Amino acid sequence: MPNDARHAVVTGASAGIGRAIAQSLLDGGWRVSGLDLAAPTLTHEAFEPVQVNLSDATEVARVAARLRDATALVHAAGVLRVGRLDSLDADDGQLMWRIHVDAATRLCQALVPAMAARGDGRVVFIGSRVAQGMPGRGLYAGTKAALVALARSWAAEVAPQGVTLNVVSPAATATGMLADPARAASAPRLPPIGRLIEPAEIAALVNFLLSPAAAAITGQDIAICGGASLPH
Repeated sequence: MPNDARHAVVTGASAGIGRAIAQSLLDGGWRVSGLDLAAPTLTHEAFEPVQVNLSDATEVARVAARLRDATALVHAAGVLRVGRLDSLDADDGQLMWRIHVDAATRLCQALVPAMAARGDGRVVFIGSRVAQGMPGRGLYAGTKAALVALARSWAAEVAPQGVTLNVVSPAATATGMLADPARAASAPRLPPIGRLIEPAEIAALVNFLLSPAAAAITGQDIAICGGASLPH
């Protein structure tokens, strides 16, 4: 049976990394509220699917207002739109900013103060190794880099109250995003280990960061990159 005291809000819980994280937490006895625009793909007694358009600030605020008992937030929802400087689409950039950054901000504004008041809480943003910069990914990289800056800033604010905020930044991961036609012009780079990162590997790291054993880790951008960062 789930431990109702451990309640995680996971965005993007219907597919890919978000789904793997939600499933891992459910397996570990957490209660999970899965936020996604897509229909739920998980069935579990401790799983509450919440349909929400994370690019709509009003919807995010409405949903967040009833989730203030959450002890953890994992923001895994994301979209990828590619384009070089001479062919950028402003609408693509705004969509990524709303989903990656604005939704993270609104969820944290709603949930983190309550965690701090209780003296305990965990937040993990799913970032990207692309935040270091990559041709054709400028707007995407900018939103993921913003998550690192936000996590470090807010971690400094709430560390004394027992709340941690971290970023997990994967390299190319085996998810449906790789097949998205919107990224056809920008193929993924295979990490030096010779394969893509598996969503379950990211979920395992997130699980640790949400655990009591990770209470001293905060404000960090942790790469799970299969060696992709070694040349830098």
